[in-house]
Amino acid sequence: MISEQPPVEYHVARAAEMDPVTLYRVLKIRVDVFVVEQTALFADLDGRDIEDGTLIAWAQEGDEVLATIRILTEAEHSEIGRVATAFTARGRGLAAELIRRAVADHGHRELRMGAQKRLADWYGRFGFEISGPDYVEDDIVHVPMTRVATPSD
Repeated sequence: MISEQPPVEYHVARAAEMDPVTLYRVLKIRVDVFVVEQTALFADLDGRDIEDGTLIAWAQEGDEVLATIRILTEAEHSEIGRVATAFTARGRGLAAELIRRAVADHGHRELRMGAQKRLADWYGRFGFEISGPDYVEDDIVHVPMTRVATPSD
């Protein structure tokens, strides 16, 4: 008998609304990807996760968090960042689904991000365009990207 994988579930919440174990798992993925894998020594816990307008979105299968993004709400725009997928879950389209959902929910506002340059074409699939010159952050070349607001239906 073949055991079935639990379905992937997608969630969005403020950090204060999240179960502490789930929040830990989200933050662990970010550390695993950015600090360990990419050797980017930076303060991932920058205080922005607990701001009132910040949302954390994640893909979960059973108890395992597989991918995550963070959505910041600024006065004139929203900003997507901290896009990370667990190494073992890559290639399943989980981050893409999180981005699609963020665009669907927040696309009525201008969306911005600082993307790793090697991923600019990937983000372009969701309507983001390079909006400024390259810059280096944590020894990785990035580009600012913007997605213009689309009217709500």
